[in-house]
Amino acid sequence: MKCLDKIFLRFFLLSRKYGNVYVFVLLLLFPSTIARGQELRYIYKSGENGYQCFRIPAIVTTTSGTLLAFAEARRNNCGDAGDIDLVLKRSFDGGKTWSAMETIWDDGANTCGNPAPVVNSNTGAVTLLSTWNLGADHEKDIIAGTSRDTRRVFVFSSADDGSSWSAPREITKDVKKEDWTWYATGPVNGIQIRKGKYKGRLVIPCDHIEAASKKYFSHSIYSDDGGSTWVLGGTTPEDMVNECTVAELPNGNLMLNMRNYGPTRHRKVSISKNGGESWSAPKTDTELTEPVCQGSLLWYAHPGKKSFLAFSNPANAASRVAMTVKISYSKGKSWKLKKLLHAGPSAYSNLVQLPNGNLGCLYEAGNKNPYEGIVFEEITLDTFEQN
Repeated sequence: MKCLDKIFLRFFLLSRKYGNVYVFVLLLLFPSTIARGQELRYIYKSGENGYQCFRIPAIVTTTSGTLLAFAEARRNNCGDAGDIDLVLKRSFDGGKTWSAMETIWDDGANTCGNPAPVVNSNTGAVTLLSTWNLGADHEKDIIAGTSRDTRRVFVFSSADDGSSWSAPREITKDVKKEDWTWYATGPVNGIQIRKGKYKGRLVIPCDHIEAASKKYFSHSIYSDDGGSTWVLGGTTPEDMVNECTVAELPNGNLMLNMRNYGPTRHRKVSISKNGGESWSAPKTDTELTEPVCQGSLLWYAHPGKKSFLAFSNPANAASRVAMTVKISYSKGKSWKLKKLLHAGPSAYSNLVQLPNGNLGCLYEAGNKNPYEGIVFEEITLDTFEQN
């Protein structure tokens, strides 16, 4: 039940028990209760810690059960350029409480962002992919080739559940072609392949723009040595897609789910049968509506529970509202169950499987605009409804 519905129900029950005068007094004392909209559980709140805005959530669960929640801390405004730092909060109790904010990467006035973390289940190590550009270089200038520098790709690693991180190590030449301008890792979690010929491979979903054609594509990068070295994987054979998210299906194939700039307001989907080294022609998923925005795909597998594919995004064709999680028991052929997390403004998100078997969603949301902060919400599986 939505927050306001609960409030009105409570007032109705109180009026039945104590009379309308009692409720009138409550409204006088607490008028903001009705006006302020849904209560949101922020773990990053815009305007706090010296930053005007927090955006671009990414989250993983480590092998020891620690949640690592990453974000871009934007110093001066909510824009995509300028002084942007990469930050982290950790939770040791499944998201009930969170540590103080820690800064992973602060390069002065430059832009450090697009967090894309992945956990190595064999070693417990966490690898974090990220992108960098000069703070004075805006996206349109990088795409046009008129910027002072370009987008570069870096990697970090942590062997202690995010308590400490290696220095940023550049891998641009390994994963970015010379005729690509704009480049983005994630922004969402990567995966480690669980079975088959490519078992153990780390895969990060990415996107780029070509210099000459100005066309934009989704692609993948991968590592077969636990994150030490990275290789450029396959690119989608069609353009008009970019920010993407990846999951491994039970047969070992990878599914790439992509933001779509085409004429229809639905997500695009592509399949790889070779561990992300190539991708099929994207197909439209007409059950996943979007307003042109990032989303998150997750394969859920927990002992004693039926496995499924989960997807989150603002499920509205016109605007970034209605953060919704959908479930498919048919490996993405149909989406029969859904849960609305926030009916109001919302944007980027990242799903995660919690140690207790529930789902977690880290997402941007607000009551006036989507960028008032980043919310964490735990989701029990019995709360989903028919789609």
